[in-house]
Amino acid sequence: MTKGAFTPNAGDSIIVRLKIEGQTQGLSQVTSRIAELNGHIGAIDLVRPLSGWASIRDFSIYTSGADHGEEIVAALKKVKGVEVIHFSDRTFLMHLGGKIEVTSRQTLKTRDDLSMAYTPGVGRVCTAIHQNPEEVYKLTIKRNTVAIVTDGTAVLGLGNIGPQAAMPVMEGKAMLFKEFAGIDAFPICLDAKNADEVVAAVRAIAPGFGGINLEDIAAPHCFEIEKRLQEELDIPVFHDDQHGTAVVVSSALINSLKLLGKKPEDIKVVVLGAGAAGTACTKMIKQLKVDNIIACDRKGAIHKSRDDLNEAKQWFADNTNPDGLKGSLQEVIAGADVFLGVSGPRQLSVEDIKKMAKDPVV
Repeated sequence: MTKGAFTPNAGDSIIVRLKIEGQTQGLSQVTSRIAELNGHIGAIDLVRPLSGWASIRDFSIYTSGADHGEEIVAALKKVKGVEVIHFSDRTFLMHLGGKIEVTSRQTLKTRDDLSMAYTPGVGRVCTAIHQNPEEVYKLTIKRNTVAIVTDGTAVLGLGNIGPQAAMPVMEGKAMLFKEFAGIDAFPICLDAKNADEVVAAVRAIAPGFGGINLEDIAAPHCFEIEKRLQEELDIPVFHDDQHGTAVVVSSALINSLKLLGKKPEDIKVVVLGAGAAGTACTKMIKQLKVDNIIACDRKGAIHKSRDDLNEAKQWFADNTNPDGLKGSLQEVIAGADVFLGVSGPRQLSVEDIKKMAKDPVV
């Protein structure tokens, strides 16, 4: 990639509303200036024409980040015959007011509708469920509702940012449930200080949900929370950061090895990240008969000689790295067939990949 080049991504895009004097020259000046600053124009929409060949237009521009977007806007303000009316971050626009809402499946247009949906008719339905608790799955939303539960301690690559800051991610996950599976999901963001508080809160709300999706809860207490909830609740409990990631990674690995003609028992896998995702991925990969797995954390390879491991990382020391390799990621990556990154960004360089085996999978 040349300097300033990037892969366009709607997540880093802006929309700029401009008043442009002179239809041809003004428009060409704007597009040229954006191109000079390595902005990618996604769309140009006419808002309305003005007298004298002037116009107001919206420019959707892909940028490399917030600073790049501000640089483009500042440059457009200096273009002669162009007025920047306003500009917005398209991603923030999508999040205004939140991304999800509760809607009714039944309409309330008459007094009869109200009498059946609410009191007095609803009391008969409550009695039916009380007499036969299994009826809750037929007569309420429980059968199609999932709680997306987080404490905000391990959100994306942002770390421990708290339950309120985690809300946009949980709303996004709720959208995925609804749009791709038709399941109603709702964010439950807990201000909890430990595993006991999370377990107690989820146990208390569980009667209203058909399943629990644990999300962005830091290791190692995420393992305890999942285990205890699976033992205590009578509904499915799924930790997306563990099992969702592991399923996708395992299927990708199976297909990659088929394509390359390699056998699971013959490959070397390096896993960067020993948190929830790294642990679950490693456990599932081992079930594919992959034995030579080396996990790395911030201090390098995890091995039995290290004395700074918590319970979760001790599992890696006991069950992976059969040759007892020591050293940094850059050292143990040599000869690896597969690199699995479940940590932060920009950890693997081109030089690292060159050290890997032929036809590496990253």
